[in-house]
Amino acid sequence: MRFVVIGGDAAGMSAASRARRSAPEMEITVLEQGEDVSYSA
Repeated sequence: MRFVVIGGDAAGMSAASRARRSAPEMEITVLEQGEDVSYSA
């Protein structure tokens, strides 16, 4: 299964991490237009 997130802001990264927790085998791609993406240490 493939999951594509458009936008690397807080909501996009939250969606990507939730998808990873629910299906660890899923291929996840995040597309972001800018140089930086949102993340939490």
